Amino acid sequence: MNGQRVLVTGATGYIGGRLVPRLLAAGHTVRVLARTPTKLQDVPWAGEVEIVQGDLGDVASLHPALRGIDVAYYLVHSMSGGDDFERQEAEDAENVAAVASAEHVGRIVYLGGLHADGEALSPHLRSRTRVGEILTASGVPTIVLQAGVVIGSGSASFEMMRHLSNRLPVMTTPKWVNKHIQPIAVRDVLHYLVAAADAPFTESRAYDIGGPDVLRYGEMMQIYADTAGLMTRRIVVLPVLTPRLAGLWIGLVTPIPRSIGRALIESLRSDAVMHEHDIDDVVPPPDGGLTPYRSAVSLALRRIDAGEVETTWAGASPDGAPSDPLPSDPQWAGESVYTDERSAECDADAAVLWDVVESIGGENGWYSFPLAWSVRGWLDRIVGGVGLTRGRRNPHRLNVGDPLDFWRVEAIERGSLLRLRAEMRAPGGAWLEWRVGELGDGRSRLDQRAIFFPRGIAGRAYWYGILPFHGVIFRGMITNITGAAERIANEEP
Repeated sequence: MNGQRVLVTGATGYIGGRLVPRLLAAGHTVRVLARTPTKLQDVPWAGEVEIVQGDLGDVASLHPALRGIDVAYYLVHSMSGGDDFERQEAEDAENVAAVASAEHVGRIVYLGGLHADGEALSPHLRSRTRVGEILTASGVPTIVLQAGVVIGSGSASFEMMRHLSNRLPVMTTPKWVNKHIQPIAVRDVLHYLVAAADAPFTESRAYDIGGPDVLRYGEMMQIYADTAGLMTRRIVVLPVLTPRLAGLWIGLVTPIPRSIGRALIESLRSDAVMHEHDIDDVVPPPDGGLTPYRSAVSLALRRIDAGEVETTWAGASPDGAPSDPLPSDPQWAGESVYTDERSAECDADAAVLWDVVESIGGENGWYSFPLAWSVRGWLDRIVGGVGLTRGRRNPHRLNVGDPLDFWRVEAIERGSLLRLRAEMRAPGGAWLEWRVGELGDGRSRLDQRAIFFPRGIAGRAYWYGILPFHGVIFRGMITNITGAAERIANEEP
């Protein structure tokens, strides 16, 4: 049954930001509760939902948010911790439970953490379990979905593994590296959450959800490294490495905040595997089955396609794959991306400037530091690459797919955009892009961008090794391209 009235709390979070557009696509009417509504003003679906300002700690604000709601999604959980975060999360859950009951909400759907009954839980898993118990006891029909490590770009658990594996060929880890984990792809989590809106069930309870693979955490890291094209990672287990020390270490070598790293590590001290599969009786698996771990990692590592190369995640579409990054993801989410961006105005019209841009490479050269380009080409040939020998097919015109020295034309919008993808041997992916714009009065603007996605520690070392040359090469390139266009413009009758 579609067309229900749905409230989503935590819409600015990792899961909530991906769930809202999928609920809309399923035909539901969506209301979101936000402490700071301005955080949602730029999301693509902002005009399709009702945004209500409120706070889980403010009971008065919860009544208008929950009034008339058929399904309330509770997707709020603190990863930053604090001395009283467990008490605060319990109070928030009690507020929602009481108001949901008073407002006759049809059902509550909560995403909790996967854990074994009877085990000593970390503070964060203990808190999430307590929140589920409070909601289940509310008198409102409640489905609690308990998931372990969620695999997708932006997931804190996945980002910790990504950053550690990318940066450290040798890792020292606590004993939790040998714990068993049943990871689940974010697309499968969303499948269960969307289906839970109208799934038939007879009692309020928790259901375990997980992917098809059960792996040790160390195995997960090695599969990640293999999928990402990294060398096998060496893992050294240190029994004396406490969660606090490990959190400090993660905060030092990755962009993940120390408090989040510690919370994640504490939650990995116990196995996180499904102990029952009762969810199959309530929500069938997605068409085609659950996503294997390696496939989930591949999806999370998927490069943005040829027409969507971005240096930040601000351009990512929430209507794309759920494993893709979103603008609302934290700054530490996603792959490391290094860029060199420059702009210059030109006293020549856009058509003249474009002609210079499109003629770059081959016998026409690269407009800066010819010796550096030659040396890079020789080095590429020495290690088995294509070097600069391919030149270009036409001295003035390029087409998508054309080889261009050790680049290939990946995208071209004649008159405005040229993007090249590197085919030289390098520890990462590289692009070079120019955009030409008309300013009027015979003037134009050139935006130039070099982009590098490093692969492992070698990629980072490579970028910083050539960084001193960037100022010369890229500054000279944009200066000389615009200068050439101005000379041509001045020569025209």
